Amino acid sequence: MRSQRWWLVAAAVLSATLFWLGTGLRPVPWCTWIAPIPVLVLAPRCSARAVAAAASMAWLAGQTPMWGYFLNTVQIPPVMVVLLLTGSALLFGLVVIAYRGLMLRGHPLTAVGAVPAAWVAIEYALSLITPNGAWWSLAYTQADVLPVIQIASATGSWGVTFLLMGAAAAAASLLTPGAAGRVRVAVTAAVVAAVAAGYGFWQLRPVEAGTAVRVALLATDRSIDPVAVTDPEGRSLLAGYMSRIPALAERGAGVVVLPEKVFRVDEADLPSLAGPLSRLASAHRLDIIVGLVLVRDGREYNAAIDFPSHGGRPVEYVKRHLVPGLESDFQAGTAQAYVPGSGGRWAIAICFDLDFPGLVRDYRRDGATALYVPAWDFGADAWLHSRMAVTRGIENGLTVTRASRQGALTVSDPNGRLLAEARTTDGSFVSVTADVPDRAVATPYTRFGDWFAWACALLPAAIGAVRASRRFRAHG
Repeated sequence: MRSQRWWLVAAAVLSATLFWLGTGLRPVPWCTWIAPIPVLVLAPRCSARAVAAAASMAWLAGQTPMWGYFLNTVQIPPVMVVLLLTGSALLFGLVVIAYRGLMLRGHPLTAVGAVPAAWVAIEYALSLITPNGAWWSLAYTQADVLPVIQIASATGSWGVTFLLMGAAAAAASLLTPGAAGRVRVAVTAAVVAAVAAGYGFWQLRPVEAGTAVRVALLATDRSIDPVAVTDPEGRSLLAGYMSRIPALAERGAGVVVLPEKVFRVDEADLPSLAGPLSRLASAHRLDIIVGLVLVRDGREYNAAIDFPSHGGRPVEYVKRHLVPGLESDFQAGTAQAYVPGSGGRWAIAICFDLDFPGLVRDYRRDGATALYVPAWDFGADAWLHSRMAVTRGIENGLTVTRASRQGALTVSDPNGRLLAEARTTDGSFVSVTADVPDRAVATPYTRFGDWFAWACALLPAAIGAVRASRRFRAHG
């Protein structure tokens, strides 16, 4: 008994270490696949209480790096942080207990399926009931593993999570001595893996695509807070951006995207920003998209304005999903916006908007083929937040062009290939250019939405109904 307890402690420590490496702000992708295996392997051999404690502690310890990020960087209220991290740890413990129970009852295939289905249901529920959208998901850990992340185009990010947790559960079942049904588990896991891999590589097949436009991203971290465009610092920053845009035009750029909240502008002072940028856009025949804090009638808006290449009326977009706490004083927008002259193909969004799959899906359903996104990250989350945006593009088969300060400048194609990437700095301006494909990809996710998440949510209920029916017949 004591030996068993020490083995469980060792398994919890190993799982915690792998979760620490395989999740968080810059995960190691292969660690995510195997992190749950140690506690799952020992689950059928130990008591339910011990297993729940070990699994919960493994998850909680693995999320240790996120405490500081949530509390200090994103400034989520402490109560919410405690609920999210300890709550998810307890839920992971319950999932492992469910796996243990099904394995002990001789239902290994059901046990293996229940683990990923339950975890997908948890992720999906959190995306609906929390104000942070689909921010929290294991799927993003695979954003750079292109054959794997392609499944998101069919299932949304939920399918990637299912593969991760399902592979771990299948491996644990096969590693459990004396477990029944190994052949069924192995065959099913092999079929699922083959289908997912085949789909991923098929999605990545070479496809001829013309070039719609060359896009340039330009950013600097020199001024952290939005600066008033009428202040000396604001005028200097505007001059710095404007002096670099002609060189981007000479490199063939047809659209230049600047970051989120670069300037703070009262409506009365808007001409001091709009005038110079409109003239510059018209003179060089390119669109300039800039993020700013717009103050109108005493209300603040997180906005992005496109100054068209033809010199016409600027197009204004107001961020629709505001960061809880940090943007509580802002008014949310309600409408879509498109780059004029693109025929409704190039859409505009802002940073946190892309944490909500439904917003991007609606754009794609309405015909958008590319997203132009001013953004603002927090330095440490540059990789993670940029890959969330990349995943939204894969889900809906469109190009994502994202210019973030304190983060990364990224351009990704409809399959998530990075066409350009660079980190911003506080010492100078950084720019990248890329040719945006003149195509989008029709995806099942765009058409059917979160069907896979709903299927996973219904699976535990179906399992429960079958078990109840069997008990009824047995006692009937």
